[in-house]
Amino acid sequence: MLHRAPVVVSCLALAASAFAQGNPRGEAKLKLAGKSIAIDYGRPSLKGRDMLGQAQVGQDWRMGADAATTLTTEADLTFGRVQVPKGTYTLKARKTAADQWALTFWRGEKLIAEVPLEGTKVPESVEVFTINLAEEKGQGVFRMSWGDRALAARFTAK
Repeated sequence: MLHRAPVVVSCLALAASAFAQGNPRGEAKLKLAGKSIAIDYGRPSLKGRDMLGQAQVGQDWRMGADAATTLTTEADLTFGRVQVPKGTYTLKARKTAADQWALTFWRGEKLIAEVPLEGTKVPESVEVFTINLAEEKGQGVFRMSWGDRALAARFTAK
């Protein structure tokens, strides 16, 4: 058994090194109307950059790092007039004007829905990209924060 110890230690060191190079994953979860809604996403750090400010108008941003950001919902969601049927989607954000963004829902290469996001300045810079799902007054709230900005949209679930 002792002759295998260096091999095991080497494998563990390689695995730890590979894991450390990626960004941590985050998960936002909410139960609304008795149904589960979950978002899985990468959590990159700013490291002195202004990533949202660097985005070009019309450009899609995959919201996070490494693997795509995904939404899985057991409920049909409604954002204003925009309907998003239950299922699994890749989420992206699109800069639609200098200070305006939209949340986009994709299945493969097909755009399913686009929802305007309301932008606000945050009082303290958020170093690590964060997505939250919360319930406020019977509605769901999607909010992503990074740097000095938060982008949000309210929704209902059936």
